Amino acid sequence: MTTAALQTVLTVPERFRGPVGVANGGWIAGTMAEALNGGRSAVEVTLHAPTPLETELRLEHVANSVSLSDAEKVLVEAIPVAETLAGPGFVPFTDAARAEAGFVGLKAHPFAECFACGLREPGDGLRIFPGPVEGSDLVAAGWRVPFTVSGEDGVPASIVGAVLDCITGWAHFGPGESALLGRLVVQINGPVLPGGRYSVVARPTGRDGRKMYGESGIYEGDGTLVAAARATWIAPR
Repeated sequence: MTTAALQTVLTVPERFRGPVGVANGGWIAGTMAEALNGGRSAVEVTLHAPTPLETELRLEHVANSVSLSDAEKVLVEAIPVAETLAGPGFVPFTDAARAEAGFVGLKAHPFAECFACGLREPGDGLRIFPGPVEGSDLVAAGWRVPFTVSGEDGVPASIVGAVLDCITGWAHFGPGESALLGRLVVQINGPVLPGGRYSVVARPTGRDGRKMYGESGIYEGDGTLVAAARATWIAPR
């Protein structure tokens, strides 16, 4: 007996690029989490290959998994995981915004066109610039949510995923360093509101050869964890 697959077409707009020419990994992860279960419980998204932009891709839902493919090549897979993400720790918005002054990407940015952390025009990119939080191993940024990323039902999971993604890399990166996202576990606990102010926080959790690990969270002003992620990055050889 086989399980019928539900297939739809996904095209990633150029706006949501990460490295030049390919989709932001967090945007893809959030999209996959939304397709699987709305992101309301933890979803593990594995990126096997870069996702091209402005290309019709096949989003396929089979049983408790979702995959994204370009013709017969599987690009991304998502499955539910039985865990609850705790987040890296709360940083008040004013302290998170102050930390942005130390963002190393302002000196040397490997992906300056990135939708989430790149140096694009306000309202086009998210311009989340995490810097070190004094006296801790955390990095943080203040996120003032632009109305340009809001849909009919508020800020979509794809945008939340993009926010949670890049900051886990910057928890490791020094000037000129880079890596690519290999895996992101995403969990969305509640809505992110357009026009709202949130602290975006991350910390490194380990390193093993070319692999770097980190966790991130989006916090409301009272410390409520709205969304969280756990990331694996892979540095180039």
